[in-house]
Amino acid sequence: MLEPSNNNELPVIPSKRYFTIGEVSELCAVKPHVLRYWEQEFPQLRPIKRRGNRRYYQRQDVMLIRQIRSLLYEHGFTIGGAKQRLQEETQTQHVQQHNHDVIHQLRTELEELLTILSC
Repeated sequence: MLEPSNNNELPVIPSKRYFTIGEVSELCAVKPHVLRYWEQEFPQLRPIKRRGNRRYYQRQDVMLIRQIRSLLYEHGFTIGGAKQRLQEETQTQHVQQHNHDVIHQLRTELEELLTILSC
């Protein structure tokens, strides 16, 4: 396993649609049993299960695992602290998306008003 300060030395994520647990283990420098444990602890991490309960991870899952790994191994978070941090980031992203949508709507309405006023 890589030292905590070497997270930037993880391999590049290939452009594939699905990854097996073995591939994700290598890409994230985390053992498969740890990945299975993290699935129980982090509700955001839900790989697709097919044929005989085999796990298939998508690119966003691999990125999330790397983020969890960084929080736990580099920043010293506990599992509970990492969960809370990920939930806060998710909430922040939702608020930012909502704000972006509101701004887009306002801009559209202002452009319509400008068109009406310029006639």
